[in-house]
Amino acid sequence: MHYSKLKISSDASSKLRSMRQRTGITPNLLCRYALMSSLEDGALGNVPPPNQDGQEFNSYTLTGELTELFLALVHFVEDTDEKAPLTDEQVLNRLRGHIHRGVGSLAVRVKSPADLFRESKVA
Repeated sequence: MHYSKLKISSDASSKLRSMRQRTGITPNLLCRYALMSSLEDGALGNVPPPNQDGQEFNSYTLTGELTELFLALVHFVEDTDEKAPLTDEQVLNRLRGHIHRGVGSLAVRVKSPADLFRESKVA
């Protein structure tokens, strides 16, 4: 699967602007971190997808050369029904949902770049 652009929610866009000001880290990198953090927390369940009224990212800017890896991780975490695999649209909605959830979580906890390292969960 491939996508060319992805729009995130207006709420996530606002929180990304705030985190960028506090940390100096670009929104695309914060989104990657938020995505991985949310995926680590598990599936979204039946949560409706967030709106698409916010910032738009090109796929390469958002996920870089790791696009297939990120999409595979979304599939791994979210695709629990073996009889009906997720459609491409559902995968993108879940990707957007994980970014939204992860950004919301990070916005509360991350005040400086060092906080991103403190947030890493070590097994």
